[in-house]
Amino acid sequence: MSKRTHQQQLAARKAKRQAEREAERRRQKRNVTITITAIAAVVVVIVGVFVVFGVGGDDKSPTAAPSELPSSAGPDNKPKSIPTAMAAAPKRATPLAAQVNCTYKKSTEPASKKVNPPADGKTKASGTSKVSLDTSVGDLQLTLDSSLAPCAVKNFLSLVGQKYFDNTKCHRLTVGEGLQVLQCGDPTGSGSGGPGYSFADEVLPTLKYGRGTLAMANSGPNTNGSQFFIVYGDASGLTPQYTAFGTIDEPSLKLIDKVAQAGVTPQNGPQDGTPVIPVEIKTATAAA
Repeated sequence: MSKRTHQQQLAARKAKRQAEREAERRRQKRNVTITITAIAAVVVVIVGVFVVFGVGGDDKSPTAAPSELPSSAGPDNKPKSIPTAMAAAPKRATPLAAQVNCTYKKSTEPASKKVNPPADGKTKASGTSKVSLDTSVGDLQLTLDSSLAPCAVKNFLSLVGQKYFDNTKCHRLTVGEGLQVLQCGDPTGSGSGGPGYSFADEVLPTLKYGRGTLAMANSGPNTNGSQFFIVYGDASGLTPQYTAFGTIDEPSLKLIDKVAQAGVTPQNGPQDGTPVIPVEIKTATAAA
């Protein structure tokens, strides 16, 4: 073997190792970005500094302190309790313009499942759309709100129409205090998959993520793609850096409660991993 050929082989192996490390870094970053604020919230409680999340109200208000759904005491991989009071649907204090401009940029990562991005251009910033997820644990009913995040809604409906979510698993469940979400939308099931493009955040600075909120997962600013999460319980540890684009109804949340109470198979800590009861999206359908 010539010296030149040997050097080329060494360079190729080095490039492959670097690519593998970068892929793993991206996967871990996507997971950590949703958990880090919850960890910080726990630290705050430990040192005795108390921060109140949410909006005050009387006992009849949907934003008042929620009642709790008890879970069997024991393993750390199950929630100690799950708030059962529905949060108020997110609203913008100042409405968006009648139309906004949406842009979907090709990413450096290939699509996990072949799909076309939505068309760039003006998008109506009002109205709601219904989407039904037929899953292995029952039907989950979503309401997408274009007055909150028109570009995210347009993207989600485009993915539904192209059957991107069909036959995919919700790969992540978190059950700790401050972070109780079910995360879906990655055809690879690894937590690093996406549609091969990204779009900008549509965040609300005053947003509180409560039971019933539907939001986009990300791996940093303006990296939205296909992954989304459903808040089924306490998410007071989250800061408003994730695009909320709708809600899920109460009967659907009760189905997710049962999944959460069964616990997780730990991956990113004892309270963060794959759900013990698998949640597979068989089909996703938008109402006509």
